[in-house]
Amino acid sequence: MLKNKKGLTLIETVVAIAIFAIGMEGFTLLFINAWKNNAYTLEMGQSSMAVSQGINKIVNYIRGVRQSDNGAYPVMLAEDNDFIVYGDYDEDGITERLHFYKNNQDVLLGVTSPTTTIPKTYATADQEIITIASRIVNTDSEPIFYYYDKDYAGSSSQTFLATPATVANIRLIKIHLKINIDPNRDPENIEMQTFVEMRNLNDYDRIH
Repeated sequence: MLKNKKGLTLIETVVAIAIFAIGMEGFTLLFINAWKNNAYTLEMGQSSMAVSQGINKIVNYIRGVRQSDNGAYPVMLAEDNDFIVYGDYDEDGITERLHFYKNNQDVLLGVTSPTTTIPKTYATADQEIITIASRIVNTDSEPIFYYYDKDYAGSSSQTFLATPATVANIRLIKIHLKINIDPNRDPENIEMQTFVEMRNLNDYDRIH
């Protein structure tokens, strides 16, 4: 005697396929969202690392400021987002003018070499422009540079110098950067800040 073999009906097959398709769509969307979030987090991390490296470069340049090759004072200008000093940019024994400034979401470095003629002079405009950091979202009320005199004692409540700062009074600079590749998405801004002392200006303290 033959036994009846019951298989899936057409309707059951269609329903099973539909359920499977819905499940796959949900899994695909979940995978895509996770991939986007991970990619965004990774990009934020890479941007933050790049900015951190940029800050280290700024610190090294500022730390070694010195008198220009035409005898000008080591610091030329000190504004909220605009800082000009003299230093040996490429360690060739020649003192370049180094111009740090914010342009939209970039922090740039303008480098100008002195003339080879005597007396030495520096061109009015920056001769070479290098991107130091990108994706910077400091607002107009959040300066990149803060300046302190020799009396700064390390207190967070201590007032910084008003800008444009009197260059002869500056001994310490705080660099403060906020990074975000997309301010409309989480995570929120990543903030980085550091202090740098202009070591060679200690000689001016002894002179004065």
